[in-house]
Amino acid sequence: MRLIWFFCVALTVLLWCGSAMAGVLSDRIANFPNWESKPPVTAAKGDLAYPEWMGGNWNAASTLVDLAAPLAPKIVTPGFESNRRYLQQPVLFQVRFQPEKNLGLIARDRFKTERKIVADRAFNGLNIAKAYLGDGGVLSVKVDPQNPNRQITFLKGERQLISIVTSRGSERPHPDEFAATEISQQIFRGETDIYLNEVETTTAYRLLEGGENGFSASNKIEADQMTAIYLSPQDPNYFAAGGHPVALYRYRLELLPIE
Repeated sequence: MRLIWFFCVALTVLLWCGSAMAGVLSDRIANFPNWESKPPVTAAKGDLAYPEWMGGNWNAASTLVDLAAPLAPKIVTPGFESNRRYLQQPVLFQVRFQPEKNLGLIARDRFKTERKIVADRAFNGLNIAKAYLGDGGVLSVKVDPQNPNRQITFLKGERQLISIVTSRGSERPHPDEFAATEISQQIFRGETDIYLNEVETTTAYRLLEGGENGFSASNKIEADQMTAIYLSPQDPNYFAAGGHPVALYRYRLELLPIE
């Protein structure tokens, strides 16, 4: 259960455009881990749109660099203490971002548009699951063809993780920077129990150009990713938490293009 819990948190980090007020996400990232509540976001519609420079296939390294339990010892999420063993331990996998199948375009200003780049959620989810649970720990990942914000990960032993993105926000402070936040509901169905919570993932991506002629093999993307766990109304400690996050995780992410 502890490893499954850590995987549930990690999976949300990469899989999950609406717009946020300028600077709100940047300020939130700078204030980590002093988060008192959820960020101001709007209802999720359609898929999360990434910058065009994120399109392609990438080797990813995700490293847990910090974690906190703001309401401990009164409220601590399952497996929090055991997750300390993952500190500074890179987890490696591949991810893919590609143009949306309907060839959607995003208007950046009145004179310029760019392709709408979205995550290959099934491909990414399966690779992340295998990285944390091993090839035998996950059976498949399925995304609702009618709703890209709904995903089910089928795990060994008739267990399932259902993730539903409910709200999001994003901002583009610089052409080579992109920040996004998403709130998702997670339902973990085990053999004998069900666990529910809400997860916020706030990420700041930066494109680092290593060559002189646009996208070269030496280019890479770095990101700071922060995940906050909030209790669901069904949890007996829901009112005691008062809307505060009960667990916080910070990751360092590096994406290198695959030749």
